[in-house]
Amino acid sequence: MKNKKPPFEINEKIMTDVIEIAELVGRVSVSNKISSSPTLRRTNRIHTIYSSLAIEQNTLDIEQVTAVISGKHVIAPPKDIAEVKNAYEIYECMDSLDPYSSEDLLKAHGVMMKGLVNEAGEFRSRPVGVVDGNGNVVHFGTLPQYVPGLIQELLDWTKTGDIHMLIKSCVFHYEFELIHPFADGNGRMGRLWHTLLLSKWNPIFAWLPIESIIHDNQSEYYNAINISNCNGESTVFIEFMLSVIKQALSEADEVNTSRISPEDKSYRRWKLISHFLKEHEFITNRDVQEILSVSSSTATRILTGFTKEGKLRRRRVKSYWGYFLI
Repeated sequence: MKNKKPPFEINEKIMTDVIEIAELVGRVSVSNKISSSPTLRRTNRIHTIYSSLAIEQNTLDIEQVTAVISGKHVIAPPKDIAEVKNAYEIYECMDSLDPYSSEDLLKAHGVMMKGLVNEAGEFRSRPVGVVDGNGNVVHFGTLPQYVPGLIQELLDWTKTGDIHMLIKSCVFHYEFELIHPFADGNGRMGRLWHTLLLSKWNPIFAWLPIESIIHDNQSEYYNAINISNCNGESTVFIEFMLSVIKQALSEADEVNTSRISPEDKSYRRWKLISHFLKEHEFITNRDVQEILSVSSSTATRILTGFTKEGKLRRRRVKSYWGYFLI
């Protein structure tokens, strides 16, 4: 990898997405309610942590994650609670990290995996198989003796490569997962570092819950990785991640440009949801997406908000969550 870029192609779709994302970044940055609202920043950070850990099979729901971060007592597996505390700690320190430093990468992993693995803050010392969300081995990581050098070369290319950061950050994310430098925590570290790289390009990304969109499209996320593995290059993964970034920015832009006050918008949404529940026993995330014309992650935030307000209660219905009137 030294002195040459990792294998990928910049096609028309990628270029179009980069242009559209750059325009969205400009619009969101001009009138940025995220940066000016501590409550919204905290909410987005909680959703980021919940989503990134849920991808890794953490069992805590969004309410429990919120409680842990707020310092409240939560009855849950100690490992899952520790994962939330560790992730929150490192995301809160993100501004101080150098995205091109292998030392900072190791330091961040040490915080992220503190008390969870023996090799926290160290590159792995043994070979490892890389599994997808279903536990299937998709490929084997780089032999451990080559990991430090390859990670340093990847960081150097990401710093000096003459390609837009929107593309470079996606390439880094994929190549990082391909190398799989740690015994555990590679997925959450890859997503953290992707966000870190983007936040150094534009600070808006520090508070944008990109991980929430990935979580909502988890099978597509792993599929993009698998296809890229088969192709021997990361173009498909770049396309997928750019679509995720664009969706996250589009949702932020919707918040910024809305002329409806949060109170009025909440009232209108509740009116539609409560009307639906007059005719149905419960409502699901997909139902909310359809009746409110919002994304899955936005639907989750809406349902979580009304649950916290005591208007809904959540209960498992077969393989998904149903929300019932109280």
